[in-house]
Amino acid sequence: MPSRSSRSTDRPRRPVGPPAGVDVYLFPAIVGGGLGDIDEVLCAGRHLARAGFPIVLYREAGRAMPPGVDGPWDWPQLRRSERPIREHRSALTVAPAWGVSAAPRTSGPLGRPGPWAEEAAAVERAYGSEETLHASLEEFARTLTTHEEARERLREGGVRSRLLDGRLGTHRARAEREEFLRSFRRFRAFDRPNVAHLFAGFSPSRRFAREFPEAVETGPLWPARFRRRRGPGRGPTLWLWYASPASSEAIVADVAEGLRRSGREVRLTVRSPRPWRSSPPHGVELRTEPVPAARWRREFSKASLRIVTGSRSLLDALELGGPFLYFNGVLGTGPSRRRHRPEKLVAFLAAARGSGWPAPLCRDLADFARGRRVREIVGRAARREGPWGRWPPLPGLGPYPTGRSDLGELLVRIAGELASAPGTAPAIVARLRERSWP
Repeated sequence: MPSRSSRSTDRPRRPVGPPAGVDVYLFPAIVGGGLGDIDEVLCAGRHLARAGFPIVLYREAGRAMPPGVDGPWDWPQLRRSERPIREHRSALTVAPAWGVSAAPRTSGPLGRPGPWAEEAAAVERAYGSEETLHASLEEFARTLTTHEEARERLREGGVRSRLLDGRLGTHRARAEREEFLRSFRRFRAFDRPNVAHLFAGFSPSRRFAREFPEAVETGPLWPARFRRRRGPGRGPTLWLWYASPASSEAIVADVAEGLRRSGREVRLTVRSPRPWRSSPPHGVELRTEPVPAARWRREFSKASLRIVTGSRSLLDALELGGPFLYFNGVLGTGPSRRRHRPEKLVAFLAAARGSGWPAPLCRDLADFARGRRVREIVGRAARREGPWGRWPPLPGLGPYPTGRSDLGELLVRIAGELASAPGTAPAIVARLRERSWP
């Protein structure tokens, strides 16, 4: 009869395959037209690298990087590879809008593969679909329902506010919304059980969650590269403007004139990713050449006021604290002038008003974003009048479900869960998709 203790004297079995853990693959790409999509993926990489996860930039041999990726970015510590490294049992990929940037080719119109499709498929083949979790960073603060999306498209297209309800009530408009709903689900790859669709913002939308239960709403992915300060700072008065929208040229003269009339000595530096068609006003320094990330951080931190755009530079300004203005571009002229993609600022101002920010300050931020009262607002900010001299603290955000108020922390937790429980990628995604409200 075999001894009951025989197992303790047997030679221990060696684990099969790589050890438990997670290899993180970054798939940076431009999706919405702005460079912020790339910065967001690299920001996620910095959070995960600080938590101790190995970061990989994997690109198949002979394939050029997607446009913009080789710029002077603030890269996390990583290794480059031409094949999946498979040092650990599981893999986490991070991409902007995975259904657009990393999904495989599909049939029908617009079915071309994403710029990272080959690499995403190779990672999943190397690790297996149960061991691979794809984190899809969706557009910041864009949690609109199908009806709200239709309304916003018409508004941006120039339809006057008083005509919107009539246009939205037609049979054609209802059919278009149904088609948008089908296309949104398809091109976001909501059918993939191992893709976590992460929609960061300033507050969750229950209506959006009911219409898209696959969406995982979270708080912001903070840059985590600035020490917060509350006041405008001391020393020389320097303004820094990240003028990404082409229509920035339409208001730069008013910005310069507002500074001149303020009676304060202010030096304005404008950074644009493209050459301008016109020369900047006197006293305005225009830079269009790429700027190293470390230099940009120093200049951004030293500025007395920052004019920001999109989502990443807005979050930079909020993390750092102190005065800022927001301009994401305008369309049209005269009475038909309207804001381009204003949802980030609209969502922030809702949180700011809810936290008791002064009404005049919120009105100034909203009007400047529309290209209205620019000289007046700039002058008041330069003189630090009223709330411009007593900048309020960061408003409260949320309420998000427990553990989802900070996307950087959530990504680290997702990676930790996958590392400790290999083979559970779809189960982790399923738990993330569970609603926290009816």
